[in-house]
Amino acid sequence: MRRASALPKPPAGQPLPETHVWLTLKTLLPYIWRYRLRVAAALSCLIGAKVANVSVPLVFKQIIDNLSATQQVLALPMLLLVLYGVLRFSTAMFTELREMLFARVTQQAVRQVALEVFGHLHALSLRFHLERQTGGVSRDIERGSRSISSLISYTLYSILPTLVEIGLVLGILFVRYDIGFVIITLISLVSYIVFTVKVSNWRIDIRRTVNESDSAANTRAVDSLLNYETVKYFNNEAFEARRYNEQLLKWEDAATRSQTTLSALNLGQQAIIALGVTAMMWRATNGVVEGTMTIGDLVLVNAFLIQLYIPLNFLGVVYREIRQALTDIERMFKLLQENKEIADAPDARDLPSGPLQINFDAVDFAYDPERQILHHMDFAIQPGRTAAVVGHSGAGKSTLSRLLYRFYDVTGGSIRINGHDIRSLKQSSLRAAIGIVPQDTVLFNDTIFYNINYGRPEATREEVFAAARAAQMHDFIESLPQKYETKVGERGLKLSGGEKQRVAIARALLKKPAHPDF
Repeated sequence: MRRASALPKPPAGQPLPETHVWLTLKTLLPYIWRYRLRVAAALSCLIGAKVANVSVPLVFKQIIDNLSATQQVLALPMLLLVLYGVLRFSTAMFTELREMLFARVTQQAVRQVALEVFGHLHALSLRFHLERQTGGVSRDIERGSRSISSLISYTLYSILPTLVEIGLVLGILFVRYDIGFVIITLISLVSYIVFTVKVSNWRIDIRRTVNESDSAANTRAVDSLLNYETVKYFNNEAFEARRYNEQLLKWEDAATRSQTTLSALNLGQQAIIALGVTAMMWRATNGVVEGTMTIGDLVLVNAFLIQLYIPLNFLGVVYREIRQALTDIERMFKLLQENKEIADAPDARDLPSGPLQINFDAVDFAYDPERQILHHMDFAIQPGRTAAVVGHSGAGKSTLSRLLYRFYDVTGGSIRINGHDIRSLKQSSLRAAIGIVPQDTVLFNDTIFYNINYGRPEATREEVFAAARAAQMHDFIESLPQKYETKVGERGLKLSGGEKQRVAIARALLKKPAHPDF
């Protein structure tokens, strides 16, 4: 089986590999492309919002130029005032329309990707689920799903609008004024972006240390609290506090460095902005003195620069978040690349009806090639008969049921039911015919009723009660304050081992396997 390896984090100061970025975007694109009409409408609103936003300083310039020392406010051209207000409102209106149009695109893309990954995980083999780390996989899905929304939001609401606005402003400066304004603006923007990206890459290691220290401290705290009784048994409260404090000190140092470097980043950004604005104002002021520009032009140039620099202030955060979002999405998509070790054959058939005989024919099996579990296992179970498998721990008793359920395929020989190799049968048909009470019963963190009803979700309440009676558990459940609505806790920990076993028996009885003689 081909195993998709965990993605390494990119080294500090290095961008994500380009192939990974484009492969991730290419994988994500179909989920968004199906809503291309909404996307096109949202982009139209984005352009409309930026055109209105850039037009505001132009109208404001006209208002200022129409003022004179002898004119009063009431004498201002009413059309310009109305237009100014309309443009201000239009900027907000188009922005909100864009978000309304794109909201469903984002949320449906997140839902569909998460659902596909969830379904794929259930289709993977037991081997994958025994080797995986539940917390890690769930975090990959959670972060990946959230990052799809973040990536779309940052791209559509931050990067793309800023690029559109930069293009519009540079175009207006080039058409209305000389090329010097365009050059100063470009130099300022490029310097700002390069400085922000370089420093943000340098800070990645620091941020990573902060996050890792925080996670380590949290892990120690949770581990200690989960083992509260053990801590008390050995009188180790002070020892646990020291261990926790060791991680908190590392976090404190890293967090302090992170805040210091963030301040340095902000200071550098503001210095670039100040130099750019000063250069532009110096050039515009000269134009006013020479009579080639008006006071309104001076205000216009200043307003354009401020409008450009406000979104750029968040560039460092946006850049870092987009990088992290791409990494998280890629890790989630890697789960979809996990091969299904056990899959139905193209011509798989349903399990035949009637009495069934099970044959293990020279079955060999090993979880690991270096440790063989079953060696040429041969036996038959006749219809209507009861068979018991006895052996020492690790002999392979549980393995037999896993192979029969086809959680794994045999590495040698075959398992046959009425002469049919189970690899030629549909897994859903095979598993529907088997009722099992596992040795280690694990329950859902829900009610007793839900856990019994899980055996056959479409069963009626009366059938659930009947199954509980058959498992000799109904009277016990009725004695509980909340009866069948009693919560069993995480993995059923609120119930004793025997009570969990009876829930498992009731669940298996409620399932009513299709072949009771199996």
